[in-house]
Amino acid sequence: MQKTRWAILGPGAIAESFAKWLPSSEHGELRAIASRDPERAAVFAARYGAEISGTYAEILARDDVDAVYVATVHTTHAELAIAALEAGKAVLCEKPLAPSAAETERVLAAAERAGLPVVEAYKHRFSPFARAVDRRLEASQPATPLKVRTQFGFTAGSADGRLFDPELAGGAIFDVGGYPVSFAVAAAASAGIALEHLNLTQAHGRVEAGVDVYSSAQLEAEGFTAYVDCSIDTQLSKRADIVGEGGWITLESAYGDRDLSPQTLDHFHDGQRDTIEVDQVHPFAEEADALSRALRDGRLESSAMPWEQTRTVARLLDAWHATVLAGAN
Repeated sequence: MQKTRWAILGPGAIAESFAKWLPSSEHGELRAIASRDPERAAVFAARYGAEISGTYAEILARDDVDAVYVATVHTTHAELAIAALEAGKAVLCEKPLAPSAAETERVLAAAERAGLPVVEAYKHRFSPFARAVDRRLEASQPATPLKVRTQFGFTAGSADGRLFDPELAGGAIFDVGGYPVSFAVAAAASAGIALEHLNLTQAHGRVEAGVDVYSSAQLEAEGFTAYVDCSIDTQLSKRADIVGEGGWITLESAYGDRDLSPQTLDHFHDGQRDTIEVDQVHPFAEEADALSRALRDGRLESSAMPWEQTRTVARLLDAWHATVLAGAN
């Protein structure tokens, strides 16, 4: 398979990880760096061995770039993803694809028009670990009623920067709430739950200066309930529990860390406990390869994070965010 020639849009902290691990991918090579600030792009390009740097428009106009990784602030994801698609580039976009369901639909519509793939980069979905969980849920159908509990939170420290800026879609829900929600959505899908019936039924949180800093929500469909929490001012575990009538799955680290996917899960079923260990991978390299395979095969989406799940996550995050902010007013 021919190498996918990548450009990174937005040389920030998360882009550092992508650039670091892209050489570990099977099908990708770093070609270019783009930024609003050409000098910043040039410094980043020199650090990671990219041959080309420039503004967003300059890099998107190039014929020697096949795909882009959008790593800018949330509020510019949709704009840059659509511009890249219209320029003939496949798109891997850092989560969330956009900070609203309406903008998410705009991006997916642009991908359909261009006939090019868009993949939302929820990194925990691109690993043998995620596939191991999915397979166990698929094999246990029908397993309803099914309950999921999971959370993701950290202490951001300083209240400066994008996380605490409502104009940049700051707050816990759009930054890390998508992790537990996407986990719950994937679990529901693997258990055979129709995602169009999965809805937010309860939500509350703590809002400071127009930004949600700690939030909890309940998601429900017939035979399925998920309890999710997120925070940017409190350290929370990355644990997830999936409980059904015939047993349960416990994941002490459902999301791994920035550089490595999770490895171990405990599966309790039929009166016995199995501890399963799977291969650890570098999530950023796996995300890149997932997009490369979709591009090679002429598919618009990746099975690791299909559009139905992207749409469902966006809809639920929208509802969660709106409910929590309304409750604060």
